Amino acid sequence: MLQVRCLRGSRGAKAAHLIGATVGIVVTGWVQRAFQSTSSESAAPLQHVAEHVAEPALQECPVCSYNEWDPLEEVIVGRAEGAHVPPFTVEIKANTYEKYWPFYQKHGGQSFPVDHLKKAVAEIEEMCNILQHEGVTVRRPEPIDWSLEYKTPDFVSSGMYAAMPRDILMVVGNEIIEAPMAWRARFFEYRAYRPLIKEYFRSGAKWTTAPKPTMADELYDQDYPIRTVEDRRKLALQGKFVTTEHEPCFDAADFIRAGRDIFVQRSQVTNYMGIEWMRRHLAPDYNIHILSFDDPNPMHIDGTFNIIGPGLVLSNPIRPCHQIDMFKKAGWTIVKPPTPLMPDDHPLWLASKWLSMNVLMLDEKRVMVETNESTIHKMFESLGIKTIKVNIRHANSLGGGFHCWTTDVRRRGTLQSYF
Repeated sequence: MLQVRCLRGSRGAKAAHLIGATVGIVVTGWVQRAFQSTSSESAAPLQHVAEHVAEPALQECPVCSYNEWDPLEEVIVGRAEGAHVPPFTVEIKANTYEKYWPFYQKHGGQSFPVDHLKKAVAEIEEMCNILQHEGVTVRRPEPIDWSLEYKTPDFVSSGMYAAMPRDILMVVGNEIIEAPMAWRARFFEYRAYRPLIKEYFRSGAKWTTAPKPTMADELYDQDYPIRTVEDRRKLALQGKFVTTEHEPCFDAADFIRAGRDIFVQRSQVTNYMGIEWMRRHLAPDYNIHILSFDDPNPMHIDGTFNIIGPGLVLSNPIRPCHQIDMFKKAGWTIVKPPTPLMPDDHPLWLASKWLSMNVLMLDEKRVMVETNESTIHKMFESLGIKTIKVNIRHANSLGGGFHCWTTDVRRRGTLQSYF
């Protein structure tokens, strides 16, 4: 586990004192040594302050995760409570299928069906209970009133939910990165997670918020020409998406981690400016690789390409990866999951049936999977991986499987290269 000292140098010492005064953190002896490097004009008052600082034992940072499969120790699980249907704007239209457009036109800005939500809430509560039974600490975002309308200089919207932590939070080592998001209905979603993030920060974690986009009209192709699935497929192959390059935007769920190598796709919610921001931010310790898929509606990589172990990846058979040879050359095993068993009449307002492969690894030999997907159970068993079965069919309707509904905060492992 990493031991992190978050502030360094003379400026860091001053900052450390201010933080300590605010949140009651006692600053260690290295602060006193840092004071000695300040200029002669400021040394005297700082030395006087330092005399009142005690020296506690170092604490381990509670945030540390480098990949998707090391033993899971702490996780954030989202909330379905109060979830609202996003207003039917161009970015929502581009990310949903035509058969659900009447649903959005009718219910945009209103609650998802109440009976359905109740069942989703119960499913996620049971999921949390099972995670705790498996020895994982579970944390939850704050309940928020998502019905409230808000206005910026560029748009008006209401909120959506805090159901999918994977969409907004990405942990890289001991750093929590808060994604800027791309949907107007999710502009203020970060508020539900701020109490948790501040707690982790006070305990030693790094905390970075990516540049928040204005989400002005220029960020979206207002005339994005979608009518059929084939339209979407042609546009995606041409590299055309509803989000433009007006400003950086990305959802954290378009990235997936494998130690020093992090993979990302350009999608309806993640643009090249957002990818470039992440590349520069994480360099030189991490390498960002752009992947692309034969996907008519790319949004979030983990229902298409889900890395589940060192040298082991689930690759959606109907959305083949155009760069798959790089994994084969590195000796990786490519596993094609079976066709999902979800019935056609089950509502999937924000997702596809391939949430069956959107699994959560508790470690290399344990995986959390949907109870009803018996064929994928057999697939994992053939790989020597124990399946922990949980029913989240109603929670699936809100747009996510087990990977989407969680963000792993701490996994017991070290930073390695797998290529």
